[in-house]
Amino acid sequence: MPTLGTPLAPELLLPGSVWQLRRPVNGYARDGGDGLATQAAAGRRFRVQGSGAAIQRGRVRVTLLEDGYPCWLSLADLAGQAVSAGAWQPRLLDADTIRRRLPAVLEWIAAVAATPNHYLWGGTLGPDLDCSGLVQTAFASTGIWLPRDAYQQERFCTPVAVRPGDDRLLRPGDLIFFGTPQRCTHVAIHRGRGQYWHSSGREHGRNGIGCDSLHPSDQHPVACHYRAELRGAGRVERCHDGSTLP
Repeated sequence: MPTLGTPLAPELLLPGSVWQLRRPVNGYARDGGDGLATQAAAGRRFRVQGSGAAIQRGRVRVTLLEDGYPCWLSLADLAGQAVSAGAWQPRLLDADTIRRRLPAVLEWIAAVAATPNHYLWGGTLGPDLDCSGLVQTAFASTGIWLPRDAYQQERFCTPVAVRPGDDRLLRPGDLIFFGTPQRCTHVAIHRGRGQYWHSSGREHGRNGIGCDSLHPSDQHPVACHYRAELRGAGRVERCHDGSTLP
């Protein structure tokens, strides 16, 4: 294994080796094509995956350590932009510490929403974000790591009861989940009094971050669409440990 601080070179990308990014990069869903799976900010760490061929078609298969998320990184993007590093150590934050950081999470979202943005599948760097990327990056801005995808975030949270028009048990900073009875496909963060921030695509009436409500008085097309798909809500009470989630 390369020694700590060694600049990245393709021949050093051995299975199991850990690297830290010096610049943001895109994480792709496959070894070819433009389809984003996620993005990784400067400072994040990744481990080269150890089964099968790690490098194909100019990309390397990795697991991002902070959220356990698998993706492909471009060798061209990594050239001179990563160094050998030790394994990421999760921050063991308790529920009270997380609760005290939630106002800063919401302030971060409000600031990003006030800048020009649009919905970007796989976006986590901002200002262009997808729904779970908005939630993950907002929490990460205060040192709280969540899983990457909406359905993973739903499983990660402590359940909180919610129904359309009934937000009595929700607190600011809780996550709200939408989708089908079989699967969570969308996530938002509760702002307060049934209002929630989220990033949604143009097919439902918006293209970017907006604020909608669980209450029937909000007749915006986006609010109506997601109110009909409400699955439940959850409270973030722990920090992700970096393990891979299904």
